[in-house]
Amino acid sequence: MQQRRITARRSSVHGKGLFALRPIAAGERLIEYTGERTTWRRAAARQRADAGHTFVFGLSDGRVIDGSRGGNSARFLNHACTPNCEAIESGDRVFIHALADIAPGCELFIDYALVIDGEPTDEIRQQYACRCNSPGCRRTMLGASDG
Repeated sequence: MQQRRITARRSSVHGKGLFALRPIAAGERLIEYTGERTTWRRAAARQRADAGHTFVFGLSDGRVIDGSRGGNSARFLNHACTPNCEAIESGDRVFIHALADIAPGCELFIDYALVIDGEPTDEIRQQYACRCNSPGCRRTMLGASDG
């Protein structure tokens, strides 16, 4: 029987996060990001209707995986400007892989690198403010070109 590698619990960065339960090696596949495949429009409508967190992962074909509908604990991955994990898209599936060795108890992070339409306003920057506090923090969850 395989030992659990990760768990979701309260994060000091934001809400819940994912944490390593055992040592994780760089390159290790950790979890698939699951949920309903849908359109950005439908996901955005749900986001306006549901208060709180959003759990949407964009696919290269323009659709999204909505982790709030049938998703797993991967939806609790928080953003960091210096992440220790990355998302790799394979077809219409997304897998989270470790970028570096991760010690037990450490939180797992990906760089959201969010993209928005148009020039970001101060309100948008505030809405997507980063809380990672890493030495290289860009102070936004927006991608480098949108920040």
